[in-house]
Amino acid sequence: MALAPGLVATLYRAACLAELDALKPGNVHAFAPGHRMEVADFVASADASAPALAQAGAGVGARVRGGVAATMRTVGQNTNLGILLLCAPLAVAAERGTGPGDVLARLDKADSAGIFAAIRLANPGGLGDSVRHDVAGAAPDSLLEAMREAAPRDRIARAYVTDLSDIRTIGLPALEAARAAGLDAVWCTTAVHLAYLRGVPDSHVARKHGRDMAETVRREAETVVAGLDLATRPTRELLAFDRSLKDRHINPGTSADFTVATLFWDALAAAGANLDPDARTRRATP
Repeated sequence: MALAPGLVATLYRAACLAELDALKPGNVHAFAPGHRMEVADFVASADASAPALAQAGAGVGARVRGGVAATMRTVGQNTNLGILLLCAPLAVAAERGTGPGDVLARLDKADSAGIFAAIRLANPGGLGDSVRHDVAGAAPDSLLEAMREAAPRDRIARAYVTDLSDIRTIGLPALEAARAAGLDAVWCTTAVHLAYLRGVPDSHVARKHGRDMAETVRREAETVVAGLDLATRPTRELLAFDRSLKDRHINPGTSADFTVATLFWDALAAAGANLDPDARTRRATP
């Protein structure tokens, strides 16, 4: 079943806002601001980027570039590059009535140019330089080749060459388990975020603070979560972890990006999009 662009835009915006409502240690959320950003910046970003993300007939690259450009015009800073990179293949898949793996397998030179342009516009911190496929240079003919090279150090790049495997193996199972445990929607979102935070080192933390710190944060999250029952709504404990991360200027932004994408995938599937993870043979994990 193919979904109408207007519905895709509505579900994308709803996923962005739902992520902001949840307590996500280290990120900006309704319980606490952080990193010189407020919830209002992300709400405005969702509103601004939704039309481009759901643009009828557009490819992945055009949607990401359009969403980033609209966001930069509106809030003047990068708030959603990672979100758009993860959500654009889902939006295209939902509109075409196919799976995201098929969309990713068909990325072309135009998609590569659009995404490299979006990255330059957003200018995310901690990218460093790459011997090949540096975003300051010309976009490569094969976006997947560039993503495959970056995959060992970046979970979003890895998502492009593994058919969004982290969403399928971490995010969606965590969301299902949280619902089965009777958690309300807000705490289900927190559960998804914590699953990413404790499951894999956060790429944004690694870029800004190094891989050792990313692994330290992962272990800290694992320790915090081990002693919590989210059914009790442990706001005090999670806010203490939130303050600890923000006091160290640590923002696990990749975990937040994957949380939005997980909610978006779930909403699209509930609306009838065919995003069955078993619909095609998976490419090997790099």
